[in-house]
Amino acid sequence: MQRAAPKIIITLDGPAGVGKSSLGKELANALPPELGLAFLDTGAMFRATAYFLGEAAGEADGPDSLAARLEKLDFTLRGSGEASELLCNGRVPGREIRSESIGAAASRLALNREVRDFLRKAQQKIGAQYSLVAEGRDMGTVVFPSADCKFFLDARPEVRALRRRNQLLNQNAGKDAPVPDLECIERLIRQRDEQDRQRALAPLRPAEDAVIIDTSDLERAEVLAKLLAEVRKKLL
Repeated sequence: MQRAAPKIIITLDGPAGVGKSSLGKELANALPPELGLAFLDTGAMFRATAYFLGEAAGEADGPDSLAARLEKLDFTLRGSGEASELLCNGRVPGREIRSESIGAAASRLALNREVRDFLRKAQQKIGAQYSLVAEGRDMGTVVFPSADCKFFLDARPEVRALRRRNQLLNQNAGKDAPVPDLECIERLIRQRDEQDRQRALAPLRPAEDAVIIDTSDLERAEVLAKLLAEVRKKLL
């Protein structure tokens, strides 16, 4: 019997607002189609979990109750490159999971061992089925420690806050939805940084063998070029 081709895993870790999602999609799309790389947005998995379970999930639930609720969530992936889509219970989570409040709830939920264990297993299951560009906080350190290429993207908090606000303004163009001011967004980003870096479970940090890229003073195209050069050197 012919063996299945080994899966390729590329990880992009880094703090909130550094551009992992957009760069991950572009990287998966820019690499040769025959590699069949899909993009996995693990941040969206945490956000979707917070949305479907409720923003207070993990605080009022006991471990058994929370575990039972988590088992009702089924994450799958379809497509490849920029067309990759994450599904939760058969549907693609929409903009409802992209609010600042859901992002904060997802960060709090990430402190919970039951949630992290459940989503780690879901991510590893997807990684066994697809070649991936996987973005998150602990992809290269915990979820895929044997990944073929590992990256850690970073940027100064004030730069990430400005990028995030511009993103929100673009998303809400022509709508009445309010956009938080720059000071508020930067404060939330700094809070999430501290929470992500100081948590006992899978704290945010670069893997020992990760390539670290500070994107503060780089255009997105320049960062993508650095990612592609490193992947081509190692894999192609």
